[in-house]
Amino acid sequence: MATLRDVVYGAAIGDALGVPYEFMDRGTFTCTGMSAGGAHRQPAGTFSDDTSMMLATCDSIRALGRIDCDDMRARFRAWAYEGKYTPDGVMFDIGNATSTALSEGRGCAGIRSNGNGSLMRIAPLAFTGATDDEVRAVSAITHAHEISTESCVAFVHVLREILAGSSVAEAVSDVQVAPADYAFAPDIPIDEVRSGGYVVDTLDASLWCLCNTTSFAECVLAAVNLGRDTDTTACVAGALAGAVYGFDAIPLEWIEALRAKDAIEACLF
Repeated sequence: MATLRDVVYGAAIGDALGVPYEFMDRGTFTCTGMSAGGAHRQPAGTFSDDTSMMLATCDSIRALGRIDCDDMRARFRAWAYEGKYTPDGVMFDIGNATSTALSEGRGCAGIRSNGNGSLMRIAPLAFTGATDDEVRAVSAITHAHEISTESCVAFVHVLREILAGSSVAEAVSDVQVAPADYAFAPDIPIDEVRSGGYVVDTLDASLWCLCNTTSFAECVLAAVNLGRDTDTTACVAGALAGAVYGFDAIPLEWIEALRAKDAIEACLF
């Protein structure tokens, strides 16, 4: 059975692979491994807000042994305002809804506030006894609209099914996201896979990558090469691939290149 370590490292590797290509259109680049540069001008192996907020989530659960949204919010603020859970002590990327929510102390609930900023950090809850309502509450720290909260619930369910031994096909067979008219279709052509920042698109794209590849490396590279929100799509896909294939399936050169591994280890529970 996969461990939290498998999933968090899988997510962090996908995130770091995608950082240099964020915002770039599909077909204008090809990611084959860790690289530097891009819009954020970061060294190779640098993870972004996706992993930092996942580490803050893990650290809260590790410290308290329970789901506590107030504590998680405080740790998210420590990341956003103090650079905690980052490779260099500096936050270099934050979504609009996340920034607003942390500033105002409540999650954004508008229909236009359905970015993927809660989905990218929700995976650790699959390793807890969190109820669906607790998953919704953790999403709602920043993203409180039903589309976001239900996407997080669906993702946690898929992860739990994989952890329990279900095949990928079984785990994704009944993915539902309300109130959107959504049905995951693993066999759609790549041209129909959307990879922007909308939470349902990220869920869909990450599941598509998992279903249409046969290794950890293939899955996360497919996610990055979809373009646009490359780091988050690959982070979510990497969490799934980590659950399926495990830490040992991650290419060693990517693990060696990943920065701030000590920060990751310190947050695991």
